[in-house]
Amino acid sequence: MENCNQTSTDFVLMGLFPSSRFGLFLFILIVLIFLLALFGNLSMILLIFLDIHLHKPMYLLLSQLSLIDLNYISTIVPKMAYNYLFGNKSISFIGCGVQSFFFLTLAGAEALLLASMAYDRYVAICFPLHYPIKISRRVCVLMITGSWIMGSINSCAHTTYALQIPYCRSRAINHFFCDVPAMLTLASMDTWVYEYTVFVSTILFLLCPFIGIALSYGRVLLTVYRMNSAEGKKKAYSTCSTHLTVVTFYYAPFAYTYLRPRYLRSPTEDKALAVFYTILTPVLNPVIYSLKNKEVMGALRRAIQRICSVKT
Repeated sequence: MENCNQTSTDFVLMGLFPSSRFGLFLFILIVLIFLLALFGNLSMILLIFLDIHLHKPMYLLLSQLSLIDLNYISTIVPKMAYNYLFGNKSISFIGCGVQSFFFLTLAGAEALLLASMAYDRYVAICFPLHYPIKISRRVCVLMITGSWIMGSINSCAHTTYALQIPYCRSRAINHFFCDVPAMLTLASMDTWVYEYTVFVSTILFLLCPFIGIALSYGRVLLTVYRMNSAEGKKKAYSTCSTHLTVVTFYYAPFAYTYLRPRYLRSPTEDKALAVFYTILTPVLNPVIYSLKNKEVMGALRRAIQRICSVKT
């Protein structure tokens, strides 16, 4: 039987960047993406907070999405960059647990929040007269709070399980962050129970919301098709395509990674897929929602005009 270390022993993150010029290029690219994500999401939060024209349920949900993405990418990239720059790939046992907890909390909250945003657009387009009642500020706050609470509960359960099992002498996690399934490949016990809970959690937090989003947009597209207004159709199709782009980049690689059994997964493929939902999605969200939204662009122009008028 393989000897196992105590739980106080540090883990080693193998990382994403190879030791070559391509690795350096990839590192610089991801750092730039990280800075763009910070700037874009922080700008969205401030813009929605400061502009009274954006004080609507849709933009309250969008500001929460930006807040989640801001923390989401910050949970992973800074540690990954530090490890690459200083050549220190270790992460403490507790640090690994903390990173895993925040990652799973934010990932679950974002999955549920995207479903809430789809419901918001469904009501706005299919039941416009009922929208102020069905999507009131109170309902919006409840959807946001529920997303955070459900994400935290799911994360707490998975992280607690991962931290209390014994790990073998090899502490090298073949990933660029503390992803619990990657951690459990090092476990010295049978983890079939956990793999089953991962499957159930993926269905609840990814597959079910995705089905809900698909049904919502199916009804939205049917309603749009029956519209007489060409301008209304154009606006609705633009909104739908924007949201579906975000959904595809987030749900598809996430679900594909976590629904596969262990024997079909490979560390290289898992890391490549993880880049989509941990690094690319947080930078794409503010870009997509701002460039394809006239109200956001209008608020941005007003903010720039106010800044220019103050300077002059």
